[in-house]
Amino acid sequence: MAEWTERAELLFKKEGLEKLKNSNVLIVGMGGVGSFAAEFIARAGVGKMTIVDGDTVDITNINRQLPALHSTVGQPKVTIVGDRLMDINPELQLTRIQEFLSPERAFELVTPEFDYVLDCIDSITPKLNLILAAKRKKVKVISNMGAGGKLLASKVVVKDISKTDVCPLAKVIRKRLKKEGISTGVKAVFSTEKPDQSSLKMTDGTNFKKSFFGTNSWMPALFGLHAAETVVKHLIKN
Repeated sequence: MAEWTERAELLFKKEGLEKLKNSNVLIVGMGGVGSFAAEFIARAGVGKMTIVDGDTVDITNINRQLPALHSTVGQPKVTIVGDRLMDINPELQLTRIQEFLSPERAFELVTPEFDYVLDCIDSITPKLNLILAAKRKKVKVISNMGAGGKLLASKVVVKDISKTDVCPLAKVIRKRLKKEGISTGVKAVFSTEKPDQSSLKMTDGTNFKKSFFGTNSWMPALFGLHAAETVVKHLIKN
């Protein structure tokens, strides 16, 4: 046992820690949700990870994203998060992919080698394609819905996609998946709090993103926490 995993082993037991060490997880999106999810999963002791993000740190990310500091503005998120994960666990088998996820790449990237896929993308089309790729290839997937425009930590829950409500993003994803013949079997992290419509801002549509809500410092991290908890608990039980 590595000294740094002592507390984890007390809780997860030796068998649980061994299962985590032998697990392989794919996380797409290293923003506010994905960066925290990746950190929680690495600290839990997962042995193999692939992180995907084509973006660099923008100064507007500082209020909510783990890799975002004044000193890291302009640097690739996969580089900063990846270096941090390796510093947490030097034995981590880490693959970094610096690219925005196109529909074709989603189907290339997701393989049965992964024990779990975490969708931490905030744009509808890539998010949908990642979920579809996971479902088609029979890999477990958890998808994070809209963390923007929310304030109440107590309203965040994890349910099957078919049980989501209130969240506008979840509604869109639910409808799109239904058209593809998928109604259930996708875990979703979402909030039952109505988003603050006055915090909505439109964009130029770059990278499949047409608009975004104002976001606080804790809500994306909380979504990442719920996703990580769901994944780690599953990996320990299997």
